[in-house]
Amino acid sequence: MNAEVNLERLKPNHKKVTSIVVANRFSAVETTSFSAQFKDICTHNKKPYKIILDFSKTKFIDSRGIGALVKSIQLANENGIKLFVSKTSNQVQAVLKMTGLEQILLLKHQEVQTNNQNLPETHPSVCSKSKRIIDIAGSIVGLFITSILIIPIAIAIKMESKGPLLFSQTRQGWLGSQFIIYKFRTMSTDAEARKHEIKNEAKGAIFKCSFDPRITRVGHFLRRTSLDELPQFWNVLQGSMSLVGTRPPTPDEIEQYNIPHWQRLDVKPGITGEWQVNGRSNVKNFEDIIQLDLDYQKKWSLLYDLKLILKTIRIIFTKNSGAI
Repeated sequence: MNAEVNLERLKPNHKKVTSIVVANRFSAVETTSFSAQFKDICTHNKKPYKIILDFSKTKFIDSRGIGALVKSIQLANENGIKLFVSKTSNQVQAVLKMTGLEQILLLKHQEVQTNNQNLPETHPSVCSKSKRIIDIAGSIVGLFITSILIIPIAIAIKMESKGPLLFSQTRQGWLGSQFIIYKFRTMSTDAEARKHEIKNEAKGAIFKCSFDPRITRVGHFLRRTSLDELPQFWNVLQGSMSLVGTRPPTPDEIEQYNIPHWQRLDVKPGITGEWQVNGRSNVKNFEDIIQLDLDYQKKWSLLYDLKLILKTIRIIFTKNSGAI
């Protein structure tokens, strides 16, 4: 990205202000160049006290662009630099609003009206009406099954341990937008407080443990049969998830991402996906998960989604196929 940089001095206190004009497409190649340039500015011995990101030319931004902004915010904060955004187009403004960055970045622009039509098409699956129809139909069927099984599941969970029936957690979906995911509770109520006691067997920005003592006996059964994920059909019906997609990461995982990792967020997260049908419990290297997610994006079609759904159903009835 050949970003234009303009250094100006403020007369009252002679502090420098740097203005960076972001490229027309804020994506893969552009974010690499942008990030290198931004880091150089922040770590220069005569670094500015304020950086203004001028988005007047930017017509497209994807998840890697969001990742670059997140890293820029972190770097600016670490160096005591104020970061402003100016002249955002409708699309950029819509993405900032959806991802919550609008509340973090200091905006220097006139407010514009945003709606879903302004959001970018990062991947064909995101705007596929047929995929959405399948999601709605599948989620309705899934919620019907959930309504039948919820009573025996609730009784089993409550009999073994006190606490809520459902477990909710913040996850990040398409373009990094946050949503609340729901599952049947499979762990003790103090699971999060005890997480530091558990050895992470995975490599990279994920957490896995083969024999997690926080999981209850009922929880082991629910995970092995994937019944714990039934409430996620509500997320699918709402539109924050899809039946098939990528694994939805947690915010603390996102903090460990490098910018290329953000590409997995170009599609909606799914209840199932490549990782589900390729031994999700045995995939303990984050880079392998990234590759599975990118493979899904390359292979995606409605027919491929249906194949993954059928494979998932078959695997659920296979011994020891569930999550850990």
